[in-house]
Amino acid sequence: MRLRHGLLDVRPLRTSPVFRRLLIGRTVSTLGGFMTMVTVMYQVWDTTHSAVWSGAVGLAQALPMIGFGLVAGAWVDRADRRRVYLLATVGQAACSLLLAAQGFTGHVPVAVVLALVAVQASFGALGAPAAGVFVPRLLPKDQVAAGLALNQVTGQAMMLLGPAVAGVVLGWWGIGVCYLLDAVSFGLSFYGAFGLPALPPEGGKSRPGVHGVLDGLRFLTGHRVVRGALLTDLAATVLAMPTSLFPLVNAERFGGDPHTLGLFLSALAVGGVAASAFSGPVTRLARPGPVMLCASGTWGVGLALFGVTTNAWAGLGMLVLAGAADAVAVLSRTTIVQTRTPDALLGRVTAAETIVGQAGPHLGNLRAGMVAGWSSGAAALVTGGLLCLLAVTGVAATTPELRGRAGTEDPAPATGEGDPGEPSPATGAAGPEEAPAA
Repeated sequence: MRLRHGLLDVRPLRTSPVFRRLLIGRTVSTLGGFMTMVTVMYQVWDTTHSAVWSGAVGLAQALPMIGFGLVAGAWVDRADRRRVYLLATVGQAACSLLLAAQGFTGHVPVAVVLALVAVQASFGALGAPAAGVFVPRLLPKDQVAAGLALNQVTGQAMMLLGPAVAGVVLGWWGIGVCYLLDAVSFGLSFYGAFGLPALPPEGGKSRPGVHGVLDGLRFLTGHRVVRGALLTDLAATVLAMPTSLFPLVNAERFGGDPHTLGLFLSALAVGGVAASAFSGPVTRLARPGPVMLCASGTWGVGLALFGVTTNAWAGLGMLVLAGAADAVAVLSRTTIVQTRTPDALLGRVTAAETIVGQAGPHLGNLRAGMVAGWSSGAAALVTGGLLCLLAVTGVAATTPELRGRAGTEDPAPATGEGDPGEPSPATGAAGPEEAPAA
């Protein structure tokens, strides 16, 4: 009984056939997405042998999400989220089919490939905020965190499996088949979402145009708990993102062994999958605020310790710890955002959370590279980890609501004017006029 209580909470799979079908479709689609990511990188490098063009792949994926995200979120908060998600899925599938066509024909300019990747990412920027409302609308409130954990653990598992599958398919059948399999995976995602009920915004639609975007920004800046959750994520990614430092640290400390470098990257993912698989106590604890703060601080400490270790196995252990802490922090942060945000604003807030998740690691890797250029890879890791711990401590000190049961109260009602829905500063609990959660 104790072991089962400690494992991943699978109640949503038993109690909600709609969620179960949706999760299966999105898991397969995530697998296809990682296959396409690897295939695009392989194709661009094979065509150009240019690090600049290879770097442009990341920009083609990130810039549409960052530039289009808030506008897409405002649109999502004016429409039936189910229809928006289905539209986005069809658009992404069409882009994968076009990528497959050029993969089979060959000799297509790299700029065209990147343009297709950017268009597909734009549809993804539309689908992400629509998908952000599914879990809190489909599951009882006491199962929301468990549903988010299931999404997370399946996504991390596909992150581990996708590149390996892509390598096998590329070796046997080529890039066209890889892209085609991704298009098929979107078909399963479409099937999973097609059976959802209509999901119009509850509590009023977003105002059109820039006014709706501004309403969402006012909520983000005015709601202390949600703002603190996103600031904590920025502290972890911008100040302590380690991946760009791995090759340098590997050369400085471990002789540049490529096997060690590969293990660095895998260790973070292994820690994340393990933490998600044993997330039952975290999701049942119903205290996502303190958990997020502790996990984010542990992420920083783990990376700082990795920066000072000279033993490869001890270093891998620190990375496993950091990866596990990151997974717990992401799960807790998402629980806070999705349970403390009114449904009428959830598309915009999810879009902002996605933008933070896209931009933060890129900025963090840039910061790490600049600091390492002035000092060393180890110094960049240690200073980044300690700065992350300091910033998280600052967020905790200035946001007492996060130290309580943040994320468990009902969200504040949204208004057409972007009411921030501020919780009571005395207790962090919802005010007496707040509406019940969806």
